[in-house]
This record gives sequence, structure tokens and C-alpha cells, in this order.
Amino acid sequence: MISQEPVVRRYGEAAIAEAAALVLAGKPVGIATETVYGLAADATNGVAVASIYAAKGRPSFNPLIVHVPDAETAARIARFDDRARLLAARFWPGPLTMVLPLLAEAGISTLATAGLPTVALRMPAHPAIRALLSAAGRPLAAPSANASGGISATTAGHVAHSLAGRIPLVIDSGATPVGLESTIVALDAHGWRLLRPGPITRDALAALLGPASQNENAGIEAPGQLASHYAPAKPLRLNAVTADTDEWLIGFGTVSGHATLSAAGNLQEAAATLFGCLHEADASGLGSIAVAPVPDLGLGEAINDRLRRAAAPR
Repeated sequence: MISQEPVVRRYGEAAIAEAAALVLAGKPVGIATETVYGLAADATNGVAVASIYAAKGRPSFNPLIVHVPDAETAARIARFDDRARLLAARFWPGPLTMVLPLLAEAGISTLATAGLPTVALRMPAHPAIRALLSAAGRPLAAPSANASGGISATTAGHVAHSLAGRIPLVIDSGATPVGLESTIVALDAHGWRLLRPGPITRDALAALLGPASQNENAGIEAPGQLASHYAPAKPLRLNAVTADTDEWLIGFGTVSGHATLSAAGNLQEAAATLFGCLHEADASGLGSIAVAPVPDLGLGEAINDRLRRAAAPR
């Protein structure tokens, strides 16, 4: 455990060099991706990966996403078939994670995969994490940079507040542009399954791969599958059109509130502002939170997935 607040550095060459030195020394650092801020550590180093779990208070059965600089590196870690290559060509770099069979010679810590025979891989697009991947020269395990189960971090300030005393460094690149964690898709012998909805929509995947498999798997295969997740400290009520007494209302579209996901009803704007609004509501002087209805179409599926888990009993 680190006794002091994490150092926050503005993104730049010197900051990335400092972060890379910490990563190579087995330490985790906060770094922006295009989705949310990640807590990045060397995915080949078991001690480093364990430090992620310790900093977040994350259960060890919950696997991590391994971030790679390019598809060639990914293909040395997991078994790629034609479907995986098709998805990589279309959506990488970007907010898509693929769960694929792990190669025996991959060199990835078993803690990062939670001992599973599969690995979750993503090639991110954000320049900050791409610079760190290049400087460290290692694949990076990088879950969201916040205490486990809590609201995801979309600014460096969110990271510093959530993980104060637990990590040494956060690289500040401003607010993340997408604001929701990556889509996670599993490819197996039965077809493909959407494990976590995200910025790459179900329809976009189906347009390339055909209909999703109906094969069900009740186990935890990837991040974001716990029933309670992304949760504020305060109670959260969904599908609200007015605020009750002592309730902070997050609006959407024609429903106004103390803050709004998007006054214009734009789902991309709503995704980008969701976690920021939840952080603001959680820090308010009111005792509970309400969120206006969001259409469950396209990107709305991912927004509502996060909201349902945030509101789930814990």
C-alpha cells in the first residue's frame, strides 16, 4: 500500500517514461484509454498483476483485459481464427475486446486470465495507453482504474480519488472520449456471444459475424459480468422522470434534472457523460440518485447495462 496520494502528471513524453519505468518495476499506473481510465501493469508479471487486484480490491476470479499494441502481438497470445481476424481488421484499434483461446506459450500471467483457458484481448486506440505500450514493450493488463465495483473513472481526478493511497502515478490526458468500457465478445466453437455490451453494438457485430450464438455460459468469462458493478455509494433509482425528496436526478432528453446525460437525447453524448454524472451525483449533498429512462437500442443497450448493474442490490 502506498501512503500518499498518487502523483498526477500531464500526458507527455516525460510522464510516459516515468510510467513505463514503474510498469517495468512491477507497479500499476493510471492511464487513459478511449473508453475509461485503466489501471495498467505488466501482464506477463504475476506480482505486477497481483498489484492491480490489491489496489482495486478486485476478486481474483474476475479476469482482466490484456491490452496489446497490434494484432501481431495479439496473435502470439491467443488463437486467432478467421472471425477474430475479421473483427480485428474492422474494429482495432478501438473499443472491442475479444475473448479467445489462450496459447500455451503466450507468457501471460495466470492471474490476468483468472486461470481460465481463454484471454481477453484489446488493441486500444487512445494515444496515452498506446505510448505506454510502446515505451514499456509489454502487454498491459488494465481494468478500469477505480475501486472494484465502484463507478468507473473517466478523468484522472476520478482515479486519484478512488485509488488514493493505492497507486503511485496517474497520467492525466483529460476526459476519456467514449466514456463506456469496451464491448466484449467471446468467440468459440458454438459461434459468438456478447459478454458485455459497449461502444461496438450488437448489430455491428452481427453485421460481420451473423446472429449470436444461443449457447449460455453462467461462469465469469470477462470483466463487467458481476451482477453489481459500476455502483455509486448512494442508492440508485432507474427510469425516473421526476426527482423524489432528497434525490439527485440525472436527466436525458426531455427529462431535465440536476445534470443531464444529454439534453439532445444523443446516446453517444450520454455514454461519454454517464460515469461523470454518477460521480457528480454521488458527491452531492443529496441522499440518493435517480436516472431518467434511456432507450435500450444501439449504444443504449450498453448504457442501460451499466445502469442496471449500478442499481443492483449489493
